[in-house]
Amino acid sequence: MVARDPDAIEFVLHEARENDVKFIRLWFTDILGNLKGFAITVEELEGALRRGMGFDGSSIEGFARSDERDLYAMPDPNTFSILPWRPRTNAVARIFCDIVTPDEQPFEGDSRAVLRRNLERASSMGYTYYVGPEMEYFYFKDSSGTEPLDHGSYFDQDATDVSTDLRRQTVLMLEELGIPVESSHHEVAPSQHEIDLRHTDALTMADTVMTYRLVVKEIARQNGCYATFMPKPITSVNGSGMHTHQSLFKGEKNAFYADDDENKLSEVAKYFVAGLMRHAREITSVTNQWVNSYKRLVPQFEAPTFVTWATVNRADLIRVPAFKAGREESRRIEYRSPDPACNPYLAFSVMLAAGLEGIVKKYDLPPPVQSNVYEMSEVEREDLGIELLPRNLWEAIQITESSKLVREALGEQVFNSFIENKMIEWERYHSNVADHEVSRYLPLL
Repeated sequence: MVARDPDAIEFVLHEARENDVKFIRLWFTDILGNLKGFAITVEELEGALRRGMGFDGSSIEGFARSDERDLYAMPDPNTFSILPWRPRTNAVARIFCDIVTPDEQPFEGDSRAVLRRNLERASSMGYTYYVGPEMEYFYFKDSSGTEPLDHGSYFDQDATDVSTDLRRQTVLMLEELGIPVESSHHEVAPSQHEIDLRHTDALTMADTVMTYRLVVKEIARQNGCYATFMPKPITSVNGSGMHTHQSLFKGEKNAFYADDDENKLSEVAKYFVAGLMRHAREITSVTNQWVNSYKRLVPQFEAPTFVTWATVNRADLIRVPAFKAGREESRRIEYRSPDPACNPYLAFSVMLAAGLEGIVKKYDLPPPVQSNVYEMSEVEREDLGIELLPRNLWEAIQITESSKLVREALGEQVFNSFIENKMIEWERYHSNVADHEVSRYLPLL
């Protein structure tokens, strides 16, 4: 079981007393990335922190086998925060939990445990894995349609825009929760926005992503509108991505930086990028897990469709940002296919696993693409060995199902449950008659 620091436990108990906390929400994440949890009163907090709180795992997606239903939510005291949108009297706090079995072993179906295991592998190699996601989303009038709140475009600064104020409120609330924000801006599409989080270790960031999504939706709800992280809610405009900046550190030193390289990338960084490229098709069903995810991964909308890397072109799968002197510790790579509706614990796990595989096996990094890959002929792309990302969820599932890397990264139970869930989703989508089909074919046939 993950060890709990007694001092951290005492700090949580002190903070709860000093801030008149009455209710504590114990949060965890199911395999599909949905936030789950239940509430306890402050009188139960110390017992929960020291022994965990039991619950029936049979109704949680992918959580329990038929012969194993009793599980325990073990709060991580380092994640305690008071929810600023709840009353200050009889206040409400939240705390993320690791899920353990009755014999206090990490539960194999817990997304957080999956990421911990992959981070331990990186740690055994001497690395700490840092990530910084750029989370895009849309504001709409309500959840029943896609009527936008604004008609802005990239970096627009309209102080009278209601969306701008929603974004401001969101940033302030995130900071009240102790989540540092790097920047925020209007994105390319009407009513599309982005808030960029300050990079940190992957486990903290996965918890942060779950909190971020809830805060964005809560602020929208309080203002009588709706926020969505659906990857592609509108056909004719850009979809929402979760471009993920990644780096490995050895102690205080960025292992991705090398002064003697043209792009200031170390051999470790090149192997890591090569690993992501080699296994990109295998991990796509995890970084892009919904049927709708593949409506975003199409040409002409600034989303990647080919497995390529470059230093400038923003349509490539992997981009190496320009280097600025004096910023050696910020050397990183940006993986651009993930969308904000993924399970961040699993997505970070498979990206890390792919990168580490490249390091262990010293994969060769192909040369960067110097021209627009979309202007190349199919023969030219084949000659350069450029692969396509999966074009739909079914294709992605088929590739992932035969992936040894993803199976090992997720563990047998999560892997099998994830594949089963995605198969069911595809079958439901595949058998559904869409509005487009009715409007297109009913008058003709």
